[in-house]
Amino acid sequence: MSERGSTATGEPPISEPAAREPADARHPALRTLARLRLTTGYVLVLTVTACWLAGQSHAGRARFVRHNSSNVHHMEVGKWWTLFSSGLVVDGVPAWAGIAAVAVVLGLAEWRWGPARAGAVFLFGHLGATLLTEGAMWAMLSTHIPGALSRARDVGISYGLVATGGCLLALGPVPLRRYGLPTLALALATAWALDQQLADAGHLVALGLGALAARTAWLRSRAGTRTGLRAGARARAD
Repeated sequence: MSERGSTATGEPPISEPAAREPADARHPALRTLARLRLTTGYVLVLTVTACWLAGQSHAGRARFVRHNSSNVHHMEVGKWWTLFSSGLVVDGVPAWAGIAAVAVVLGLAEWRWGPARAGAVFLFGHLGATLLTEGAMWAMLSTHIPGALSRARDVGISYGLVATGGCLLALGPVPLRRYGLPTLALALATAWALDQQLADAGHLVALGLGALAARTAWLRSRAGTRTGLRAGARARAD
């Protein structure tokens, strides 16, 4: 009599635990990091940069920020790489707070849309708001309007962060679109009215760019697909 589970060819039987082993046996945290590889990588870069800056002198930190500011002077002399290097610095808030905000907002966007779309929205907001605000500054300098600076301090993650957050709100449930987006716009407009800083104007521009990105078919189709999958899952559960 043959052994239970053996085959006619004499091959050893497949044990039940091996047959039931899931395709991805990694720890849930590792699976999450793998799915959020863009956010994980960017958070690591920001953390390393923040730790390095923390070990520098005050003059060293100021020099680093000055050389990586994406201002009119750097654009005129051809230092276009500052458009990207300026996004490696957390400025205006404690480093841990800025990095945590990136982890939450960019992570949520990547979870919903995937790394390509989330990265595109973040980069669109960062580059678009920087170019538009610096373009306005260049126009003010060209027409000799008082208050314009060619070597303004312009670094940070906030433009991309605001654009991504605004896009998430615009593609979110109706209450978020109806109340969350106007509330954020009002808060940013109030900050600009009180401080009158270049970054405050850039935040409003970035929010508009994020809302504009939310109207593209490339993002709306992805958001609609995810919504349909969730609705189908709920229907099957019922």
